[in-house]
Amino acid sequence: MTATESGGSVVRRILLGSQLRRLRESRGITREAAGYSIRASESKISRMELGRVSFKARDIEDLLTLYGVTDEAERTALLALVREANVVGWWHSYGDVLPGWFQTYIGLEGAASAIRIYEVQFVHGLLQTEAYAHAVVARGMPGASDAEIDRRVALRAERQKVLVAERAPHFHAVLDEAALRRPYGDRAVMREQLKHLIEVSEQPNVTLQVMPFSFGGHAGESGAFTMLRFPESDLSDLVYLEQMTSSLYLDKPEDVAQYERALDRLHADSPGPAETRDLLRGLLQLI
Repeated sequence: MTATESGGSVVRRILLGSQLRRLRESRGITREAAGYSIRASESKISRMELGRVSFKARDIEDLLTLYGVTDEAERTALLALVREANVVGWWHSYGDVLPGWFQTYIGLEGAASAIRIYEVQFVHGLLQTEAYAHAVVARGMPGASDAEIDRRVALRAERQKVLVAERAPHFHAVLDEAALRRPYGDRAVMREQLKHLIEVSEQPNVTLQVMPFSFGGHAGESGAFTMLRFPESDLSDLVYLEQMTSSLYLDKPEDVAQYERALDRLHADSPGPAETRDLLRGLLQLI
């Protein structure tokens, strides 16, 4: 199963959840009443509508009946969505080292048609070499066993396959120069990482820019963030913000638009891809 296929199951959950919410609201039915109809709590309905849990076909059938959906073709289409939404993603095999809150993001990352990021602390996970990733994980998890570190690095390598998948997303990354100058690992690790960035930036679906110190203050003042766009027209763009023990998704149009403006300014103010490669080569000479 490809990253796109298994990632698509997360998108299907979100799409199905949003359709269930629209149907419920159009009938003026409360979450509490909907939960009662399937022997579940109001919070369970909320989680279903947010796409954060798997679905039982029987529950969906009962909810569709409650919501007055009697057209057989419509019911069949929605129940088919249930099967697609319940596909288990490849990342579940890494459940021993993968926080629950990050699993949704990996699914969305794998299903996106475009990924746009700004990163300031270190090289983004989709662009890290194995040695650099090992150094980042080891630094961030002091006391972790070698086995756990290796598992987390393997997970990161598995995620990177999305960039070379058959339907790979366009990946547009802006890295702050601080991320390239902050050492993780020894000189050999950093040299290998910079060379890797030059190589991967040549991929047709990858655009890499570096925001140099020399520019001064810039539009990325709020810190690192990710924007995801999906091929499904029913699914709006998302902004993903990662915190130490949780994550936040923004999908309100006004919020997304503000982050999009910040990214557009970062793209305009940073050197282009060719100039960025020259900047990376210059940094290589300093290591």
